[in-house]
Amino acid sequence: MDPKQMWSYVKSPPTTNTACLVITKLLFLALPIAQITIGAVYLQDCPQQRYIPVYVLVCGVFSVFLALLSCLPCARETEEGGQNALSCICNVWNALVSTFLVCWMICGSVWIYSIYPPKYNQTVAGDLYCNKTLYLFAFWTTTVGYIMLGLTLLLGCCVCICACICGSAQN
Repeated sequence: MDPKQMWSYVKSPPTTNTACLVITKLLFLALPIAQITIGAVYLQDCPQQRYIPVYVLVCGVFSVFLALLSCLPCARETEEGGQNALSCICNVWNALVSTFLVCWMICGSVWIYSIYPPKYNQTVAGDLYCNKTLYLFAFWTTTVGYIMLGLTLLLGCCVCICACICGSAQN
């Protein structure tokens, strides 16, 4: 496949079924909704690091916001092939929210990994404990986030290398 063809495919992938898109969006919203729920339920249950429930809650809220932003019809190009003003605004908001989420994930990592392993028993630890469900949920969602980020970067590098090899082989 020609790199120009590959890029045009990435810019405008083939159309998909609307029901499939809705189901996919709902599946991707399950984790942020769980984050909002667990963050809200256990908001006061981690005095050892009081920012962990806030981290989980904010991650969920902004992830839902980002998902809803992707549902808006702002990404459509104009008939001339350019972008309209609304599309530019949506792209800027998308970039800002995504940047915030990356920075927030770094902050959450400091809060989560700095107390590893926390004390789960409130009667023994007093005020220096963290709810086990909250902590393990925050720990594993953050760790899986890093794994996904690493896999995405690896896949992106592989695509770039393949594009370079295919491009130089055609010349």
